[in-house]
Amino acid sequence: MNKKLSENIYLNLPDLSFYKKCNDQYRINRGVYNSIDEWFYNYGIINVIHRRMYIVAFLESVLDENMKESGSHTFIRFGHGKLTNRLNEFMENTKEPTTKGKLEK
Repeated sequence: MNKKLSENIYLNLPDLSFYKKCNDQYRINRGVYNSIDEWFYNYGIINVIHRRMYIVAFLESVLDENMKESGSHTFIRFGHGKLTNRLNEFMENTKEPTTKGKLEK
């Protein structure tokens, strides 16, 4: 796993604090965050720290794509059914989180 991401202190925050950090950086609402977290859990990523690494890697990849399409950092939006499709695509292309992204202070 990406050493820098795995050593990120924010991965150990309480759930609400970690969500707020994701919301601040990636502009996602609580419902989307919970859906992503639950999807990775159901996928088999049980360990919370590992799951959070996947969440950050996924959000970073979506953010990169969103910025390429719109040219700005606005709310990350998913249309009806698109979140699951994006998560499936992400996992097809990712063995382990290798994002350069990290939650910033």
